[in-house]
Amino acid sequence: MIKHNVHASPSNLMLPRSKQLAWKISEVAADQIPVESDVVDMIINRVIDNAAVALASLNRGSVKSARAMAFAHRRKNGATLFGFSKEKTFCAEWAAWANGTAVRELDYHDTFLSADYSHPGDNIPPLLAVAQQCGKNGSDLVRGIATSYEIHLGLVRGICLHEHKIDHIAHLGPSVASGLSTLLNLQKDIAYQAVQQSLHCCITTRQSRKGEISSWKAFAPAYAGKVAIEAVDRCMRGEGAPSPIYEGEDSIIAYLLNGRTAREQGDSPYSPSYTILLPGTGEPKRAIMDSYTKEHSAEYQAQALIDLAFKMRKQIDDLEKIEKILIHTSHHTHNVIGTGSEDPQKMDKRSSRETLDHSIMYIFAVALQDGRWHHIDSYAKKRVSQKDTIRLWHKISTKEDSTWTNRYHAQKASEKSFGGRVEVIMMDGQIIADEIAVANAHPLGAKPFARNDYIRKFKVLTDDFLPTSESNNFLETVQNLQYLTTQQLQELNPVVSEDYIKENTRAGIF
Repeated sequence: MIKHNVHASPSNLMLPRSKQLAWKISEVAADQIPVESDVVDMIINRVIDNAAVALASLNRGSVKSARAMAFAHRRKNGATLFGFSKEKTFCAEWAAWANGTAVRELDYHDTFLSADYSHPGDNIPPLLAVAQQCGKNGSDLVRGIATSYEIHLGLVRGICLHEHKIDHIAHLGPSVASGLSTLLNLQKDIAYQAVQQSLHCCITTRQSRKGEISSWKAFAPAYAGKVAIEAVDRCMRGEGAPSPIYEGEDSIIAYLLNGRTAREQGDSPYSPSYTILLPGTGEPKRAIMDSYTKEHSAEYQAQALIDLAFKMRKQIDDLEKIEKILIHTSHHTHNVIGTGSEDPQKMDKRSSRETLDHSIMYIFAVALQDGRWHHIDSYAKKRVSQKDTIRLWHKISTKEDSTWTNRYHAQKASEKSFGGRVEVIMMDGQIIADEIAVANAHPLGAKPFARNDYIRKFKVLTDDFLPTSESNNFLETVQNLQYLTTQQLQELNPVVSEDYIKENTRAGIF
């Protein structure tokens, strides 16, 4: 891996392309190195995972709205939608919009946490849509996905966005653009411009994950994917982009990220800087192997603590005799899904599902009571309103612990953790304590997710409504992903019966 030092640069220095991060990303995209077999297997796992959570969300509000918008953009020989016959095709950017929203809606697919947050599986819907529309095959798609994961994780490792309240889809736009560049075998100059355009258009704030979290949380990555497709299209037609997009004097680092601090303090425009690790020419693209999926439908930083709640409930005879529960955890967990966020909505029974899946206080209470976690039942209004749940929920708080923060930010994958230590203080003074470093499904967990687990998750989420023949066909097809023809790529969005799907019939602009 090559370390790239990235910092703001004055315009009068005319920073050459060869020293710009967007150019270095385009060099990775242009490297058409074969994808190693274990990486191919993991890409297949994530395509299965995406399909599972997308199909399970077909009748949810945001997905119906996104689909209604896509319906207004039919295209012959375009891209397909989850749940619909391959005879119905749509403009790739709108298929990516609808499918990306479906994948993200339940907050139940893969994750990578480092300097920033990410759901790298969000790269797959726009790449698949473009592959379908542009007549690409399975091998092309696999190479594109490998590139997207490589760029996405590289950016997430090196650049912290949330520190400056920038939403993490700012990393997704460039990673989709780079993956599309590999998929379409574009020249470096085109990829370079597309990466810059997509970043420029994907800067949004973290208010989408703060306070009253709305359905935009599901739309946000789909928006980035759609924007990236449009950026690539423009750049293929010869258009350019704001440049240099990362290092520019009035651009991202200088005004939105750490360059702002340097300017305010009167320091050199070269300090502070970011370090981005990217593979060199000919180096395998293996970043996807460092990411992990979810066993439970909740924010990733809750995964390990849900598993711990299942374990600890066996040690507590009467949950009503709990006086309080204190969760010692990392800065991220405390401030994003814990009481450190200071979001009253995280303690409110009237809150949206999107808010509740970002409340470890609610999640831990329900997991402790039920000993299970379900993507629908655990968020049902009736479940949220249980009086004993509310009592327990309001006894739970989080506290940042430097030990867990340091483990969260550890550079070595073997030392990284996303869990915490839980102390349950009983009314009689007894303290029941336990801790967990990573979720059971994590690669270093008690039971790492393997192909059979992805298939089981797919079946659990879809067996109630997906015809067995369609399920079997999808699972058989997707496991040969790298060998699929252009026509077979159309079968990667499974079809459900027409009477199952409900639509949003409200009028819009389209």
